[in-house]
Amino acid sequence: MQRRRRVMPGFGLSMGIALTYFALIVLLPLVAMAIKTASLGWEDYWKIVTAPRSLASFRITLTAALAATVVNAVVGLLFAWVLTRYRFPGRRLLDALVDLPFALPTAVAGLTLVTLFAPNGWFGRYLEPLGIKVAYAPLGIMAAMFFTSIPFVVRTVQPVLEDLSADVEEAARSLGARPWQVFALVIWPVILPAFLAGTTMAFARSIGEFGAVVFIAGNLPMVTEITSLLIFIRLDEFNYPAAAALASVLLLVAFLLLFLTNSLQARVLRHARRD
Repeated sequence: MQRRRRVMPGFGLSMGIALTYFALIVLLPLVAMAIKTASLGWEDYWKIVTAPRSLASFRITLTAALAATVVNAVVGLLFAWVLTRYRFPGRRLLDALVDLPFALPTAVAGLTLVTLFAPNGWFGRYLEPLGIKVAYAPLGIMAAMFFTSIPFVVRTVQPVLEDLSADVEEAARSLGARPWQVFALVIWPVILPAFLAGTTMAFARSIGEFGAVVFIAGNLPMVTEITSLLIFIRLDEFNYPAAAALASVLLLVAFLLLFLTNSLQARVLRHARRD
């Protein structure tokens, strides 16, 4: 019997290289952060993370990230739907532009948003007289997070919609299902796991965003200062334990969200298999 040749090296070597890279890039920084955080002691740690400035940064970051994720969930789903279900001039260009936030440096994105929404910017000069303040306000933070995280929703939902057979939808229509019923009962259960994954990644990206936000937020303590900037300030002050303590809170939120999302995805997949 002829053995099947493998393009990649054997299991042991491949696994060893992968684990070594993972340990150096992911685990080692996390361990270093945990050691720095542990050096504080519980009382000092609690004092840092519950300080008024820290709590304000958590509130601003999480609120803006949640708002941006809700908008991304709706707009990203519509983007994916349009790109997969319709053919129109400029479709390929629009599809390529979805990945622009991945390729564009976040600092450039922040400067672009300032150019657009500053009081004397292209859009800001018209929005400011209407009482809509984007730059140097919480709304600007949401705009920056929205820009940098929307591809996650589009690129996770789009392949699932492309692979979804049109015969299933036609069968539902032939049985008398209305368009909203076809979407709710046929399409939505299929794309739900991917949709949850995309929105989770968008939220995680938003709470950790830095470059695009600092240019448009104004960085006013207690008003528009995000946690990532506060961590940077603590690092600039050589207060590494405090920076690690603040970072651990964001890390804990991200882990908790991923755990809940994975649990929900597993439940949805089990329910889909039973059906």
